[in-house]
Amino acid sequence: MKKEMMSLIKQAVADHSKIKLLENIYELYDQLQYSEDILEMAEDLYLWLQKKYQIDNLTFSLFDMDKNISNTLFKKGQEFYLDDEFSFYFIINTHTEINAVIAFSASNESQYNTIQNDYVFIEASFFQISPIIQNGIMKKHHIEASSIDSVTNVHNRKYLISHINKIISLSHSEDKNIAFLMIGIDRFKAVIEEFDFDIGDAVLIELAKVIHSQIRDFDIVARLTGDEFVIALIGVSSIDEATKIAQKIIEKFAKVEVVVNKQTQQTLKKTVCVGISLYPDHSDDIQQVLKNADMFLNEAKNKGRSKLAVYKKEEESSINLF
Repeated sequence: MKKEMMSLIKQAVADHSKIKLLENIYELYDQLQYSEDILEMAEDLYLWLQKKYQIDNLTFSLFDMDKNISNTLFKKGQEFYLDDEFSFYFIINTHTEINAVIAFSASNESQYNTIQNDYVFIEASFFQISPIIQNGIMKKHHIEASSIDSVTNVHNRKYLISHINKIISLSHSEDKNIAFLMIGIDRFKAVIEEFDFDIGDAVLIELAKVIHSQIRDFDIVARLTGDEFVIALIGVSSIDEATKIAQKIIEKFAKVEVVVNKQTQQTLKKTVCVGISLYPDHSDDIQQVLKNADMFLNEAKNKGRSKLAVYKKEEESSINLF
């Protein structure tokens, strides 16, 4: 791209009307330097194209070349296709397995022609910002890696704890509770002892799938340690709402079959128990609510398999934790 940049500079020297186009390149570069993350970079790119070329329709995607998967991070305006008459797309090479793809559509022929005439300058702009985009992608991956459990792809304890205050603020916005469901697999240790850790991981993955199938997009699920998961159900209206979801998870997981031997097609079925506590009804201390849910998970396990127990203060002192 070095030769292309030198060519653009020579064009600007010969035609002073193109100097503004060179300035646009570095204006975009300066703007993106202050973006906090890849999503803000995508929005800044959109604002730059809107300001310079009145672009309203844009998608910003990350394309994983190894997996051949595209993930749209940012989208504005109306739906359009890459083979539409007035569409453009640019690939920002980040020199990693993931490239950024910017696709946008002009609204009319005049706008299209303007962009077409400035195409090499727009391409140069995107080339200049490629190191910034690369850093944004790397930062995104680092954050995800530090907050996602590597086995089940749900959030980990670190993420849950760091977002506790955000969860609390959501509960204050509505006159509703946050229900915490502590979930544990019955006799999980026996799975490891009888089979191996790979089968144990397969059981955990299936449980994570069942949990996700029963909760909403804005609810939070995290794996704590070993076989325990915690769900934060945001804005539940009553304990009944939480217990219904818990019961569905218990019933659905009990039907799941995990293949433990591909040759013989031997399968394994496991069950879970659930302990439930509400914030702020049961306590206005979030850590205490988590302890309550964990305590009553043990109470549920004391009753047998596929059981649930809801926190009751009057029963707290009588629970056998061991």
